[in-house]
Amino acid sequence: MNIILNSKNLLEKLLILNGVINSSNTLPILDCFLFEIDENKLKITASDLETTISSILEITSPDKGSIAVPSRMLIDMLKTFPEQPLHFSVLENSTMDIISSSGIYSIAYSPAKEYPTAVLVEDAQTAKINSKVLGKAISKTVFVAGIDDLRPSMTGVLFQFSPAGLNFVATDAHKLVRYQRTDITSSEEIDFIVPKKPLNVLKGILSTLDIEVVLSFNQTNAIFTFGDFVLICRLIDAQYPKYENVIPKDNPNKALVDRDSFLSSVKCVSIFSNKTTRQVVLNFIGNEIQLSAEDVDYSNKANERLNCSFQGEDTKIGFNAKYLAELVSNLSCDNINFEFSLPQRAALLIPADGESEHENLLMLIMPTLIS
Repeated sequence: MNIILNSKNLLEKLLILNGVINSSNTLPILDCFLFEIDENKLKITASDLETTISSILEITSPDKGSIAVPSRMLIDMLKTFPEQPLHFSVLENSTMDIISSSGIYSIAYSPAKEYPTAVLVEDAQTAKINSKVLGKAISKTVFVAGIDDLRPSMTGVLFQFSPAGLNFVATDAHKLVRYQRTDITSSEEIDFIVPKKPLNVLKGILSTLDIEVVLSFNQTNAIFTFGDFVLICRLIDAQYPKYENVIPKDNPNKALVDRDSFLSSVKCVSIFSNKTTRQVVLNFIGNEIQLSAEDVDYSNKANERLNCSFQGEDTKIGFNAKYLAELVSNLSCDNINFEFSLPQRAALLIPADGESEHENLLMLIMPTLIS
């Protein structure tokens, strides 16, 4: 088994695939990349059992074979090389020689038969989504997904197909994001929850592409196929909470605020907030927002004023500044519609501009109790 690969191209591919490999694995073989050569193609695979991603490199070699190569050692070595062709030669003594322009390096490999095989997704349904659309949907939602293993349904993103469109929803019980696409529809209502980890891997790849992604799924697994990549992941087996019930329908208080100014004010004032509650209070008075925070224990406090266009009754409402800044940071617009009803009810952040006619983004944040 002998092949020649460009060091830069190989490293770029391995860095993407490496996003699936855990820092510590119960199975040592999962610390490896699976290399498979067949018909002038090199297929490289990485897996953590829950998520498997593979990609194909075109090569010129009549050989056939497969081995498992230690991922960290291979990546660390390639990072030190300038761009150059590398000759990979697999020997019978369970080592692989890598020959560069300046030296020879031997890496011990493992038998490919020890590597877990990818699952087969049977009786799958299929949908096609543009990579830019899917990448944007993931980036707008996945950052909100929770990390509490006691609530497994909230640790992923809900894909919700219907005749009206496709919804992507994520929540951690403190904040929620719903991203809708009306140009992607299904004849029947289908929903499933994709874990956060494979979505973060996909987000990194799709951000630079403009191609079609084929999504195949059944009750237990989903496959994302695009370009020379195939990602297979196990779906979260849980019932997603009825998030529609949390979204307030009647919000008489509405403010139009400049996104950058609002974000800057929240970040500045939050520095003076209590380090436990991180509370910032928004006091809507006329066409002005008075932002304040206080840490009584250390006698720290801040007040800042911000102009806005406000309709409704003068109201004071509190939020966790970290959550609020996180949501606003992920809005791609110049102005935000800030809507709420009562100080103890959830508030909505909706972009006032920057969206196409086929998309709809809604962010929700739960308030904090003002002491």
